[in-house]
Amino acid sequence: MLNFLHKKAIARAVSAPPGLGAVVLLFGTLASPCALADISDTIKPFAATSYSYDDNLMRLPDVVAGFDGPRSDTSRLLQAGFLFNRPIGRQILTGQAKWSKVSFNRFNQFDYDGKDFLADLEWHLGNHLEGHAGASYAQTLTPFSDFQSNVRNLRTERREYVDGAWRFHPSWRVRSGITRERYSYDLPAQAFSNWTEDATELGLDYLAPSGSRIGLQLRHLDGSYPNRLGEASAVYGNGYRQDEAKANIYWELSGITQIEFLGGWVRHRNKMLTGRDSSGSNGRLSVYWQPLGKVRFTGMVWREFGSVDNSLVTSSLNTGASLGSVWTISSKVRAEAQLRRVRRDFSAVSGLVLPGDGRDTTSTGSLGLTYAPHPKVQLGARVFHERRTGVSIIDSGNYRAKGVSFNGSVQF
Repeated sequence: MLNFLHKKAIARAVSAPPGLGAVVLLFGTLASPCALADISDTIKPFAATSYSYDDNLMRLPDVVAGFDGPRSDTSRLLQAGFLFNRPIGRQILTGQAKWSKVSFNRFNQFDYDGKDFLADLEWHLGNHLEGHAGASYAQTLTPFSDFQSNVRNLRTERREYVDGAWRFHPSWRVRSGITRERYSYDLPAQAFSNWTEDATELGLDYLAPSGSRIGLQLRHLDGSYPNRLGEASAVYGNGYRQDEAKANIYWELSGITQIEFLGGWVRHRNKMLTGRDSSGSNGRLSVYWQPLGKVRFTGMVWREFGSVDNSLVTSSLNTGASLGSVWTISSKVRAEAQLRRVRRDFSAVSGLVLPGDGRDTTSTGSLGLTYAPHPKVQLGARVFHERRTGVSIIDSGNYRAKGVSFNGSVQF
């Protein structure tokens, strides 16, 4: 009987539209006993697929015609990989590896193979020293929101980190860490924005018996653009340094409400162009609220300096807010919603005056529904709408986009 159901699922997949057929086939694996059994306690293979529609794939401004006619396109994603979790004495090694194949219907020049790897070692030394060490690697298509092009442009992200904490008293701990992040682009026109950032951090925390925390955090960032040499570095700058002194607070207000705050004073300096230095208050406030057992909300507001991958603009002051909610309708059905609004005030290259007020504002909203017919299988659908008002000279012009996606995944 199970084999008969599995064959019917395959037949439906073959007759379904491209992409949707993969979702149907994935659902059909429910009828296969091997799909529901654990292969290993350490390694958990999985497979996933999605079918998406976007009515403005390249995030083109409202007044600009499409590169090749219509702006819309559909895409299909096939993904396979595995999660792993391996205790080694008191240490715990976790991570994942996944490979993706993304195909577009109309703009097939963007087809690409994605890679995503992550490994983390949670280490313990004695009863008072602990921390993490790890690395990650991801290769994806560069988002079109800040760089519009009809040529494929893959972005590679690398991150390595190590941190540790010493709990020298039941209520006190000191911690530190170092991180290196690197972004690189394979399109020569954007290699100008290849970027490396080194971060060092030192913190002291008081740990209350209630689970709350209050502390002080010092952080130093050193960013560089290795491809900006000679005259280019004199015009655009070749890097920055940023120093931060922030309060680090987590308040367990009640069983249904928690508040997290990281904020204080920040100084952002350009290594060569001192006229573009800036300083001031930065911070992020997060509130977690679960008034009902099945509904939870997450709200955030922030004001932070950020980097921008553009030849005319390299940094911005970002202010924003977001509100997300998750409703666990039943043991098998979950609904999600999110609203987000971000404004970026740009710092332009020396001598460049940006039109308008030199800022952009992006608003996004999304709704999603997930159905889990089995603990190891998930099927979902999501709709989104995005709108920006901005500065076209830096590829941040006005645009609107909306879309829908269907996805499914199974863990073996």
